[in-house]
Amino acid sequence: MTQRLYYHDSFLYDFEAEVRELSGGPKPTLFLDRTAFYPTSGGQVFDTGFISTENEKLKVTEVADAEDGRVVHYLEAPPKEISPGTKIHGHIDATRRRDHMQQHSGQHVLSAAFVRLFDLHTVSFHMGDDYCSIDLDTPTLTKSQIEEAERLANEIILENRLGEIRFVTRDEASNLGLRKVPVADRDELRIIHICDFDLSACGGTHVNQTGQIGCILLRKVEKVRQGWRVEFVAGQRAVGTARRDFTTLTGAAGLFSAHIYDVPLQARKSLEEVRALRKQREQSLEELAEAQATAMLAETPETNGRKLVIRTFADRDMNFLKLLAQKLMRLAPNTVALLAATSPQPSLVLAQSAGQAGDMGGLMKEVVSKFGGRGGGNKDMAQGGLPNADVISAALDHGSAILRR
Repeated sequence: MTQRLYYHDSFLYDFEAEVRELSGGPKPTLFLDRTAFYPTSGGQVFDTGFISTENEKLKVTEVADAEDGRVVHYLEAPPKEISPGTKIHGHIDATRRRDHMQQHSGQHVLSAAFVRLFDLHTVSFHMGDDYCSIDLDTPTLTKSQIEEAERLANEIILENRLGEIRFVTRDEASNLGLRKVPVADRDELRIIHICDFDLSACGGTHVNQTGQIGCILLRKVEKVRQGWRVEFVAGQRAVGTARRDFTTLTGAAGLFSAHIYDVPLQARKSLEEVRALRKQREQSLEELAEAQATAMLAETPETNGRKLVIRTFADRDMNFLKLLAQKLMRLAPNTVALLAATSPQPSLVLAQSAGQAGDMGGLMKEVVSKFGGRGGGNKDMAQGGLPNADVISAALDHGSAILRR
């Protein structure tokens, strides 16, 4: 077993220890008799930092729990002079540790706030690099509940309540009124007590007083299978997130020449204008396709009882080609169309009026396979793409030659 120093002092960033075991491989590992490095567990992610001697310094990139109760330290590079029995100095990345303390203690306060106000219990906790989240066991969650829980959590932080660590037996814990009793079968439990507000069994690193959390900011709420997920950030992470939000809103407001609080209204107006313009564009394309189809049919002579329309367009996409083909088929019952576009993507659409004997899907496969493209479709309409615009003319000629056989 590894003696876990962080159990008693979460603000311990430097410690002395002795190496017990090392192993090599692609991820060198090291075991110590005692450590202040926190391993990933209970929703909280691991610490990083350095392990050093007088002549060597090794970066700790990950920390995990081993099955036998020891703590595994993963190293960036294998040790050169360190061996079992070597005395080392461990140094924790203090900025990362403080962030984790703020997030984890913030989670305790927030979870307790939801219980105090609405009897909504947390079933899981996740700590990520950018945000944290709790999953609440509830079928519904309202905006007012979210705001009230956030407000109460920040009031508890402002009151700077004392956070205490103590160890009790499982039997003693059963009479303490813990917010959540852990399922792990341990004789001794580590209790985190936030004065007159929350009492929880937890092995994570925590602040000594709630004021050290700084603040809690709720970010996003979404329905998940087990209830509702509430994303939040605390402490310096909350300050950084708020700063990023403000910078983003300021940039958006500048684009609209508006105040940041008017951004949603301006964005809504812009979306409405975009929708209106899109509708106008679609109507214009419909009219253009109709007019072009009429003109092409008028200038295309009928041969052997059908009209074969062959046309290449620049700056038209696949959707317009299909729209034009549909217009051609509706306007004339005896039409076959071979349509192509050179940009933005070299594209082909082959179509025929309903009831004709050809097979546009088969014709498309034959054409694109010859020129290194891909495509397919059904009997009356098919679409495909070619590797470049240089082969479009040859591809249309090849398709036309097949039709004229």
